[in-house]
Amino acid sequence: MFIFDWWGGNFMIKNSSSGMEVKVLAQHIRMSVFKARRVIDRIRGRSYEETLMILELMPYRASYPILKLVYSAAANASHNMGLNEADFFISKAEVNGGTVMKRLRPRARGRSYAIKKPTCHITIVLKDKSKS
Repeated sequence: MFIFDWWGGNFMIKNSSSGMEVKVLAQHIRMSVFKARRVIDRIRGRSYEETLMILELMPYRASYPILKLVYSAAANASHNMGLNEADFFISKAEVNGGTVMKRLRPRARGRSYAIKKPTCHITIVLKDKSKS
C-alpha cells in the first residue's frame, strides 16, 4: 500500500482480492457539497476515458478539481504500479461535507452578519477492470 500527499488529500493504491484498486481523497476543497455531488453523480460507474471527456465538457466549476483528482489517481497508479490507464473505471465516488469556515461581514451600526464558507471532501476509487 502506497500513500502520497496530494492537493490537500492523500492517495492510496491497494491490491484487493477483486483486483487493483486506487483510492484518492481530496480534503477541504472550497465548494459546496451539493455542487460537487451534481458532478460526481454523472461520472460514477463510468470508464476512465469517458470520465475525462465528461468532466472536460461540463460547464460547472466543480468539475475542475474532480478532473484533477481522477487524472492524478490514474497517473500515479500507472507510474507507480505499471497499470494501464485505459483499464480503469470509477467504482466508487462520493462527496462528504467538510469543515465550515465562519467569517463575519461588518454591517451598519456596529453589527455583523455571519458568512459560512463550506468545504467538502471528495473520495474517488478507481478499479482495474482487466484484473477484476
